[in-house]
Amino acid sequence: MAVAGGSWASDASAAGAFACRVGYTANDWGSGFGATVTIDNLGSSSVSGWSLTYTYAGNQTLQNGWNGTWSQSGKRVTVTNLSWNETVPAGGSVSAGANFSYRGTNAKPTDFAVNGAACTGTAPTTTTTTTTTPPVDGAAPALRVSGNKIVTAEGTPYRLLGVSRSGGEFACVQGKGMWDGPVDQASVDAMKTWNIHTVRIPLNEECWLGINGSPGGATYQQNVKDYVDRLVANGITVILDLHWTWGAYPNGPDWHCKDEHATCQKPMPDARYAPQFWAGVATAFKGNNAVVFDLFNEPYPEIASDWDKTLGWQCWRDGGTCTGLPYETAGMQDLVDAVRDTGATNVLLLGGLEWANDMREWLIHKPIDPLNNIAASWHAYSFNACATESCWDSQIAPLAQQVPIVLGEFGQDNCGFDYMQRLVDWADAHSLSYLAWTWNPWGCSTGAVLIKDWNGTPEPGVGVGFKAHLLSQNPDGTP
Repeated sequence: MAVAGGSWASDASAAGAFACRVGYTANDWGSGFGATVTIDNLGSSSVSGWSLTYTYAGNQTLQNGWNGTWSQSGKRVTVTNLSWNETVPAGGSVSAGANFSYRGTNAKPTDFAVNGAACTGTAPTTTTTTTTTPPVDGAAPALRVSGNKIVTAEGTPYRLLGVSRSGGEFACVQGKGMWDGPVDQASVDAMKTWNIHTVRIPLNEECWLGINGSPGGATYQQNVKDYVDRLVANGITVILDLHWTWGAYPNGPDWHCKDEHATCQKPMPDARYAPQFWAGVATAFKGNNAVVFDLFNEPYPEIASDWDKTLGWQCWRDGGTCTGLPYETAGMQDLVDAVRDTGATNVLLLGGLEWANDMREWLIHKPIDPLNNIAASWHAYSFNACATESCWDSQIAPLAQQVPIVLGEFGQDNCGFDYMQRLVDWADAHSLSYLAWTWNPWGCSTGAVLIKDWNGTPEPGVGVGFKAHLLSQNPDGTP
């Protein structure tokens, strides 16, 4: 018997039958598919505990599952609730998903039963489902922050689900042109086959400004504008991220890049160029609120003050002369001001300390934005300090109740999908946005590589798993 999805499910065997309906969808890629099942409670009372069963007619074989404990015996599949989704409210629903392999035909199952009884109910005539999934040729929506959610202009919740696409931060300063790989329509179409609705593009400060001998300036800026326009026209939200910046840190640890030029990741943005960079980017994309600004990739100023988090958070917000850093830094408030002074109203993302993994004092030090249009940017790799459900529950979930959280980068230190599966399941349950690193065919040997080629062929494990998960999602969080 194959089992997937975790071992901490509650016992639903004693739960009674109830008026229900099961929805089933499959995203098929030929040799396998991702299945999503949704249980609607059509009754007037909530249900505590559920176990869904059904059978396949062919040789469909369970690979892995999420949002439930999945098992298979012969052709019969069972999925049982986890501890956090055991309750199905009256008129509400729960969803779970799994990946399967198969050969031959892939017929939809029909014998769905929940808690031992067939689900034969029909949807109430007043029930409707709304989705903001962009049409094939529709443009990405304008976005804003409302409470703890990112929403469209009409107020519909919208999650930023997709990938980071590296290249714009390094190619120009490494003599490799502008991008790592193509940015044409075919490359965008490949992304759309994964149901990617958001792409995060890392940028280089000196290349955008065309300073200090970098081969950038107007040509670099136009390349960025052209790529952004193409993505937005194809229904894909764009996050522009300040990734590599100027600033010497010669006394940093041995592993740290000591070059003062924008050839690597620095602890904090610099006051000399970073505000100028954001003033230019904001001016270029002012009025296009389908573009989001990620003000600085992964701050870690506390490393220069012997890991003093109090000094780190002060530097993060206020900038200036920060302990241990020889260059004057731009704080998050400086960058917020640089954007807003142009009149741009775009959503802003701000990452926390420890390479954007520590978010514990983010809310306390949140900069002042006259538009209150700020979301938190969180990065969570398997090797980070906060890489478990208990940490996410204690440190991230409380923040998510106050502001939107965008998981701008995540991945694991091998080519599997187990850690990432746990993380996206948790993120789905808490309505977080997420973008995996990275949409580049670099060969997955140590993790964080999603594709084998620019056609979007997924890497086994990580790529196959994340593609299947994206295909089960809508940006507004509906199944």
